[in-house]
Amino acid sequence: MRVHDEAVVDRRLRELSGRLYGPDRLKADLLTETRHALEDAVEAYREEGLPRAEAERRAVAEFGSDRQLVPEFQAELATGALRGLALRTLLISVVLIAAGDLTWQGSSWSGGPPPPASYLLLSAGLNVIWGVIAALALAALLVGPLTARWGSPRLVRPARLIGFGLTGALALGVTAGGALFGWSVGLWDAALTWPPMIIGATVVSAAWFALVRAARCWVLAERRLTG
Repeated sequence: MRVHDEAVVDRRLRELSGRLYGPDRLKADLLTETRHALEDAVEAYREEGLPRAEAERRAVAEFGSDRQLVPEFQAELATGALRGLALRTLLISVVLIAAGDLTWQGSSWSGGPPPPASYLLLSAGLNVIWGVIAALALAALLVGPLTARWGSPRLVRPARLIGFGLTGALALGVTAGGALFGWSVGLWDAALTWPPMIIGATVVSAAWFALVRAARCWVLAERRLTG
């Protein structure tokens, strides 16, 4: 009988879990806090003399409905997802901006004919894109916590716009970066055998994979919030 009674709380938590999407660790923390709150309420009802089954039913019923709980929890998950995306983006953008030119220094083709003007323009444009990405990541880190703390509707829309702007800028960055890398290989065959270039391409690929995962997490969390 006790197993059946305890399943009342477990079932409610599973229902909430199925309606929420966001960073796994943050989601687990929210559900753990919810479990603790429900268990405290159950114990309070038990001290009043209610049977455990009735105590759990009352605790679950009075804790809140999906309409009350899901938007608040999902907003926190979306904020956490944007914060995670911004932190990863800021770290990677600083590294790429600082170390991007290192892949070229001392290369066997650095003394050869200069690249086309359009190539140099794309290279300069990529630096600008990463500068914009870094600025948007900083803005997300500032606006996200304020939105979560104050819950002001005026901050929700800017945070959302910054998130979409950051995601769009990242998509533009990966497109421009891929084009520049492919163009480099087309101009200098030795690029594929230059160790710094190989290491850089490997590191950048891993960084982009991490950013794509973080961006996908935020987009889906935001979609679940607005959907």
